Amino acid sequence: MAIESIEINLKTQICRVFKIDGVLDYPCSTALNGPGEQEGSSCTPRGSHRIRAIIGRGLPEKAVLVGRRPTGEVWTEKLHALHPERDWILARILWLCGNEMGFNRGGQVDSQRRYIYLHGTPPTEPMGLPMSHGCVRMRLEDICDLADQVSPGTLVSIVES
Repeated sequence: MAIESIEINLKTQICRVFKIDGVLDYPCSTALNGPGEQEGSSCTPRGSHRIRAIIGRGLPEKAVLVGRRPTGEVWTEKLHALHPERDWILARILWLCGNEMGFNRGGQVDSQRRYIYLHGTPPTEPMGLPMSHGCVRMRLEDICDLADQVSPGTLVSIVES
């Protein structure tokens, strides 16, 4: 694919995609609790990661995923109102795996076991503000575009500034 690497900036809330022919910036939303690697912290883990798996290619843009599987539901504001407690994961999942043993891989700091994703979120959710439970939320059209261009193993760096 044409994507060389991805950088998530926690300060600017930008997902920067480095391509062979240039750079793309997508707004994103990282953890409300800020940066951190500890399991159960609801923080976004820092450091070097790679995409372990790409889930949802070919699903509708507003497909609802739970436990990394499509539920058969399609997100609407009405469905959202019926389930206000849900942390909506829509369209695509780019599941991250940490590359740094003891920092974001292994033990109580393992990004993959924490189920840290780049994923789609409802259009009602703000971008550019830290609001997630640890994952990196993105606009539906942006995560679908990104998922179509990356492959497992693509490097993802999560930095504070």
